[in-house]
Amino acid sequence: MPKKVLIITYYWPNAGGPGVQRWLKFVKYLPEFNIEPIVYCPENATYPIIDNTLEAEISKSITVLKQPIKEPYQLANIFSKQSKTISKGIIKGPKKQGLVEKLMLYVRGNFFIPDARKNWINPSVIFLENYIKENQIDTIITTGPPHSLHLIGMQLKTKLKVTWFADFRDPWTTIGYHKKLKLTKSSAEKHLKLEHNVLNTANHIIVTSYNTKREFSAKTQQPISVITNGFDDENVKINALDEKFTISHIGSLLSERNPEILWIVLGELIKENKAFSNQFELQLVGAVGQAILDRLKFHYLMQHTNLVGYVNHLEAVKLQKQSQVLLLVEINSEDTKAIIPGKLFEYFNAKRPILAIGPDGSDVEGLIHQTNTGYYYLYNEKEALKQRIISLFNLYLNKNLKSESSSISKFSRQYLTEQLAQILKT
Repeated sequence: MPKKVLIITYYWPNAGGPGVQRWLKFVKYLPEFNIEPIVYCPENATYPIIDNTLEAEISKSITVLKQPIKEPYQLANIFSKQSKTISKGIIKGPKKQGLVEKLMLYVRGNFFIPDARKNWINPSVIFLENYIKENQIDTIITTGPPHSLHLIGMQLKTKLKVTWFADFRDPWTTIGYHKKLKLTKSSAEKHLKLEHNVLNTANHIIVTSYNTKREFSAKTQQPISVITNGFDDENVKINALDEKFTISHIGSLLSERNPEILWIVLGELIKENKAFSNQFELQLVGAVGQAILDRLKFHYLMQHTNLVGYVNHLEAVKLQKQSQVLLLVEINSEDTKAIIPGKLFEYFNAKRPILAIGPDGSDVEGLIHQTNTGYYYLYNEKEALKQRIISLFNLYLNKNLKSESSSISKFSRQYLTEQLAQILKT
């Protein structure tokens, strides 16, 4: 008899973007390890990104429970387009915020703790308490953000004595946007208290990065397991690599993630190397922040830039596989060392050289070196970055540009699901 596991998630198809991928794939493979996943999610969520193609990955044999959710973003969207960017965690710097955005951030930070989905907690607990009893479920999983879902898990554990696994795709109080919510002292203390309660009530904590495990280990004695995100072997074929020397960034590239060091280097190479100027193309797939567009214009890079915009998941995989070089950029701060973008693992599977820029000591840096999938540079390593791009370009000219990756199989979704299954059965 398969073990029943209830998975409580906010993001589920037709949601798009990285937030949905993790548990969509776990649910896909858990039955192979004698676990029956039951998914609980909102039926009318306000998703910032929609990707209808992901619905094809949900097996008809999977039970998906849906209950209505009331979200302030549904009302706020009527009054301000900024609510959609805030719902994504996209927050401008203080100097660029208008009065409406400042007010929305204050309201979001202080009236909706831990987040804007808090009103779904009590109705979900009432519904799931009965469902768990009727279906004899003894194991539940909550995944956040939004971290309000962990409060659903905490109440269910207290009421029913179920075994509760809390999965953190991102940190809670140390993630970059948390500091921008204009929290009062009492609101900040409430977040810390809720985080403490979740970390010390859950039977087991699951995190996606090693830095997050180190952070949480100082806050709880509960067991913590690292299960990173991963890649799936999508059935996507390409006929050939891009003809041009494409450096492609797949996914949103927003204003704070603005690598001036790279724009300077590319601008110099275009001026100094005619062959590079003729063959180079910067390909940006997804939303691009205005500050980045401004810097591209400043460095005369727009004529070498292909702004593709948002594409569905399968199209993104295709663009990754046919690109010459894959670009990954992270904000240069202490807070981002624990962030491992889901696209990193898809980059692994694309088997194209990765060019990454980020803070010293990040988990991304360690994984790229561990898998030999590319090259990682700090924000002060301009000349080294320039020489690497020249080297990659010369390999491209000689038709010898390839990835020498190794040990990436342990980041396949099936392997990671097996690790998850072992934890769930202990």
